[in-house]
Amino acid sequence: MLDWEGWGRAPEGFDGATLYAYSLLQPDTAARVRAAFPVLGSPAGLAAEATVCAQLLQTVARGDNLVLKDQLRHWADEIRHR
Repeated sequence: MLDWEGWGRAPEGFDGATLYAYSLLQPDTAARVRAAFPVLGSPAGLAAEATVCAQLLQTVARGDNLVLKDQLRHWADEIRHR
């Protein structure tokens, strides 16, 4: 899977972190995404996870992605404690 939209401008793991974020409502799928993108959870991938999480929390503040609100906040807490 390739996404050329932000190629070279986002932190390593950005696309994997985005896919992970949108799979948070399906824990089994989210676990599979994390397994498929081993950069997630690494020091390098932490920047991507934090970036994606922050961007999506901003959309929640604007009234979008409300279904992910609780999962994103939980993910943000996990990121802060790493």
